[in-house]
Amino acid sequence: MGFLMRLGSVLLRKLEHAVDWFIPADMAAGEESAKQARIFLISHLCGPFIGNVVPGAIFIFDPVRDYRVAVLAASITGFWAFPFVLRAFGRYNLLALLSVQNLIFCIFWSCYFYGGVSSPTLPWVLTIPLLAFFYLGQAARLRLVVLALFAVNSAVFGGLYYFGHSPPLTMPLASLQGLGIVSTAAAALYVAMMALYHAKILASGVEMETEMRRHLATAEELRLATAEAERAGAAKAEFLAKMSHELRTPLNAVIGYSQILLEDAADEGDAAAAVDLERIHASGHHLLRLINNVLDLSKIDAGKMELCVEQILVDDLLESTVASFRAAAEAAGNELILKRDSEIGTISCDALRLQQAVSQVVDNAIKFTKGGCVTVSFGRATAARGDGVFVEVRDTGIGIDMRNLPDLFESFTVAADASESKYGGTGLGLALSWRICKLLGGHITVTSEIGVGSCFRMWFPSLTLASYQPVQSAEATMPSAGGAPALQAAAA
Repeated sequence: MGFLMRLGSVLLRKLEHAVDWFIPADMAAGEESAKQARIFLISHLCGPFIGNVVPGAIFIFDPVRDYRVAVLAASITGFWAFPFVLRAFGRYNLLALLSVQNLIFCIFWSCYFYGGVSSPTLPWVLTIPLLAFFYLGQAARLRLVVLALFAVNSAVFGGLYYFGHSPPLTMPLASLQGLGIVSTAAAALYVAMMALYHAKILASGVEMETEMRRHLATAEELRLATAEAERAGAAKAEFLAKMSHELRTPLNAVIGYSQILLEDAADEGDAAAAVDLERIHASGHHLLRLINNVLDLSKIDAGKMELCVEQILVDDLLESTVASFRAAAEAAGNELILKRDSEIGTISCDALRLQQAVSQVVDNAIKFTKGGCVTVSFGRATAARGDGVFVEVRDTGIGIDMRNLPDLFESFTVAADASESKYGGTGLGLALSWRICKLLGGHITVTSEIGVGSCFRMWFPSLTLASYQPVQSAEATMPSAGGAPALQAAAA
């Protein structure tokens, strides 16, 4: 049984594929018209096999085999021409009406010569309204045309039968009963076939509609979840931005008083207390930097970061920025080298944010390099978006795995867990640097190799207040998981 069901399913799919070949492109484009065309084609491809059973039975039961049975068989076989005509010329409605007319002719022809109004082939009349419904759908005007065709043919049949020459019945009564059984069975099989296929089409439509509704419901849920996430993110960013003063004030007090106590301990020669106070003071500064980073990130994400665009001397700014890290580099056993490829002069930019973006990258390079070399190069560069400044930070540190490059500028992302535990870090520095670069209208790229080192290259344009357009949400253009090759290509 299972094999037969699978075989039937395969044959049905092949039949549907063959049916679709006959459907014109304009009908295939519409869902309702495609359904009507499929029913029409199934009827004309399979119907003649069932319909020709009737002339076959007449040929067997009737001792007189003449033109009457030949005309009936030819008319039924002629249904096979309709699919090819439909594919070649279209004109579906006209073909549907001609097909119904041909069916009416076949029925009344067999009735006229084989029993009249008591003919065993008369039950086929019931298929006419059924086919009108299947073929023409909701087209009321075409249904009226079908009724008119049936009325005209009925009038012609009735006039010939009652008032004209009634042909003699040559088939014995027992054979006529046998023909009735065959004809009724064939009509029932044909109606069942059409009804089952129509039910299958309706079931497919209901299933498709159910699936579409499920997808629409899922899309609505996703939309609501996205809106809720956006509201939560905006609320978080707004909260952090408003908490700036409340968070910084107590930390400034801790840093200030620890500085006073540290100076007093130094004056009194209390070395042990001075060591502890130095740790408190350094930790306070570290915590303040972390809070500032978090607040700056939240401001950028909330679109509330304001820039102060002015003319700045880039050479002096970058030299002082790199010099501020010299002590940290020496403490890590690193050599910090500054190279200026060309005289930059002045550009229009936000000095504080440019310095902040560069500082995060330099700090990251020093943190992940021990006993090596960190080289900072800068100079004037021209890109597709105009004149600007490039800053390149190259180190000989641990390097970054290629698989981690696409996620490198995500918030709270460190290259590897082992690196986080060994070297420290929260993963905020590079994320903040990337966002500031985007905010300033520039970009940052990176290339790296494990055990060899990394190279970060930043480009900042010369801004004007007229051309400056702040980035409301840096997340919108964050490099994706497949972005590593593009990062390398841009940095090359």
